[in-house]
Amino acid sequence: MIAIVLAIAVSTAVGVVAERRSGGRAVGWTQRLLDIVLYGVLPPVAYLAVARQDLGGGVGAGLALAYGELAVVGALAWLVGSKLLGLPRPAVGALIVAVALGNTGYLGLPLTAALLGNDALGAAIVFDQLVSGPMVYLVGFAVGAGFGTRAGEGGRARVRAFFIRNPVLPAVALGFVVPDALAPLALVDAAAYVVIGLLPVGFFALGVNLAAEAEGGTVRLPPRLSAPVAVTVVLRLAVAPALLLAASVTLVRLPDAFLLQAAMPSGINGIIVAHAYGLDVRVTAGAIAWTTLVAVVAAAVAGVALA
Repeated sequence: MIAIVLAIAVSTAVGVVAERRSGGRAVGWTQRLLDIVLYGVLPPVAYLAVARQDLGGGVGAGLALAYGELAVVGALAWLVGSKLLGLPRPAVGALIVAVALGNTGYLGLPLTAALLGNDALGAAIVFDQLVSGPMVYLVGFAVGAGFGTRAGEGGRARVRAFFIRNPVLPAVALGFVVPDALAPLALVDAAAYVVIGLLPVGFFALGVNLAAEAEGGTVRLPPRLSAPVAVTVVLRLAVAPALLLAASVTLVRLPDAFLLQAAMPSGINGIIVAHAYGLDVRVTAGAIAWTTLVAVVAAAVAGVALA
């Protein structure tokens, strides 16, 4: 837990310092770095992650409930952002992405091991791979194509942008149909370490974007708690896990790891989606920073209580 907190804090701080010292060059470096991650790293990692997943067994009910919960909070994010707050479309899209995508991999898996024990990791990995992964590649990129400024005009252009700017989707599709022999266990294990290694990259990008979007040139950590960010904190960290907990109590008993994963902060992949499609980076970065801060503090308190 200490290592995770330090990695988040140091990576974010390095990103802030890099932007303060280099200005626009740091933003350019970060954009190129995210392009490398999106087009060069994530496709093979996603392919290996899903190639050996077993879609059978008794996980269907829990996964269906998780998708239902995310659909509800995503719809609430759209309703609040567009109807109540009157946000422009890129900000509405950023709000939906920040609420719908959880950091169940970089943060959720280590927290599950720390709070629930290694025996709960299996269920946490299933949630991460079969819920959060498709939410990024399908829903996150679709929202980006529908609400972003870099997706073209008109429905046809936005559909084309969804596929052209989504290199992970064909990798995931291929991973589901190939035989196990084409996804050696050694490479699958290596892919897991690559995902963990992306944690500092993601929070470095967060730090650069926080500094670049700072109002008046003054960087605040955490950034200002704007109305869209406050909505994200409530929906992502309170409403989402409450919905899944209610389903677990009334419909079918879900693994504790599923409930913990549902309470994870906004995913770092939101930065990649915002960059690729032109969503509001300020909303995206602020949501990731605030939800991560609240979640890490809550996890630390829970860890002390369980000790």
